[in-house]
Amino acid sequence: MDDEKKALLAFLEWQRASVLAILDGLDTEALTTSVVPSGWTPLGLVEHLGHAERHWFQEIATGSADPLPWPDDDTPLVTVRPPSVVLEFYRDQCERSDAILTALPLSSPPRACHPGALGEQITDLRGIVLHMIEETARHAGHLDIVRELLDGKTGLGPR
Repeated sequence: MDDEKKALLAFLEWQRASVLAILDGLDTEALTTSVVPSGWTPLGLVEHLGHAERHWFQEIATGSADPLPWPDDDTPLVTVRPPSVVLEFYRDQCERSDAILTALPLSSPPRACHPGALGEQITDLRGIVLHMIEETARHAGHLDIVRELLDGKTGLGPR
């Protein structure tokens, strides 16, 4: 693995680790409680991140993804699944993403196109990785604020 790919993967892994560290220690009630007006829950946001990993690395980068383990319930950023199932789904999708990132050159063009302007901007695997770093960091920040609102803890994560 070249230095650029190692660096991108390290930044993505740090953001993922931040997401999990921010949630560590929260019980099911806290993970499924919304404290923001839009109604999303911490666990729902993690499930969303799992779907984003699956979408970008599998559906877009390789053009193929295994079926979801559950029907799409179309409730954005909220989930009915228990924490253990959602966290395992997220970890599994991250592992699959890492395998794809390891196997393909950063210059690999996507096999499918994400709809809209973002899809037009993403022209290679490098763009997918950068987008997922951005997406994960953005949502880690959201989770950081929610954690503070839930129990006052701040500054959780590896960095």
